[in-house]
Amino acid sequence: MTTRRGFLVSLFAAGAGAAAPSLGWAAAGSPAYLAAAKEPDGGFALFGLSADGAETLRVPLPARGHAGAGHPSRPEAVAFARRPGAFALVLDCAAGAVMHRLTPPGGRQFNGHGVYDPTGELLFTSEQVADGSAGRIGVWDVADGYVRLDEFATGGIGPHDLRLMPEGATLVVANGGIETDPTDRTKLNVESMTPSLAYLSLDGALQERVDLGPDLAQSSIRHLALRDDGLVAFAMQWEGPTGAAVPLLGLHRRGAAPVLASAPLADELAMQGYAGSVAWAGDGTEVAISSPKGGRLHRFGPDGVFLGAVSRADVCGLAPRGTGLLASDGLGGLIAVEAGAPAALGRMDRAWDNHIVAL
Repeated sequence: MTTRRGFLVSLFAAGAGAAAPSLGWAAAGSPAYLAAAKEPDGGFALFGLSADGAETLRVPLPARGHAGAGHPSRPEAVAFARRPGAFALVLDCAAGAVMHRLTPPGGRQFNGHGVYDPTGELLFTSEQVADGSAGRIGVWDVADGYVRLDEFATGGIGPHDLRLMPEGATLVVANGGIETDPTDRTKLNVESMTPSLAYLSLDGALQERVDLGPDLAQSSIRHLALRDDGLVAFAMQWEGPTGAAVPLLGLHRRGAAPVLASAPLADELAMQGYAGSVAWAGDGTEVAISSPKGGRLHRFGPDGVFLGAVSRADVCGLAPRGTGLLASDGLGGLIAVEAGAPAALGRMDRAWDNHIVAL
């Protein structure tokens, strides 16, 4: 089998993927976003949404979806199961059909997130070893029908989100630091967690790792958002004693110490130690985290200064929209947030899952 390094060298040397396919996302209604949801009959589907919140496509899913990844040029998307998951579906969003069903190797589990490389020739998936929760990144050859090419370590345990840095040559991974039971998600190491932010080359070399230190060792790093200049925002979930007012947002620029962003005490407590999603506003002037448990989202400046809160029951999904943000909730609502002012875009008869993926 072709090695990962050899494949990458040949891929970029030949300029693979440089020619844009003739069939683009316009064939699927030109969605601006993808989001999974539960429907009134108990079924699940992945939806495409316009910038104004209108439905542009629907593809059924066999079980609850979590996040997804959109191909950079073709109307293809990968829908990931909620972690720990056993499926990832490659969807033809123009035809509304399943193209491929990805299954991790024996002893592995998908962890809900993935990302394409800039050419769309490779897919990287967040995974863990079922026994012990050691982190792995699966590498899939898209051009060869999503055949698994290789895998490499994430530099931590319990990885969740991963993103491609703006320069297109580095992955950043949120290692949650939690060992979980492979069958029922029971957390096995809450007293000895090791959350970290890891930067990896596309062939798996660990370039930089950021640890939070003993005071925040029980702050699981879960989700990521990137600004165009490479500033990483990471959302955390507190696994320590209840009632603690700990920061749930961190900001990191490579080579520097992380900045931990805190809200005023009452606001921090209202989040109930849980940040479900994170996103930069479209103009990059602020970043938000959401808490479905607390029914609110918090806004911060790029320096970590708290800008304010927006109340919304069961809010979780976040994505850039225009110069502001798009948010979704478990009651079917879609909300635009501009400079802290929410405006309803509509409500649909479904329960949106945790994430909105911007295309």
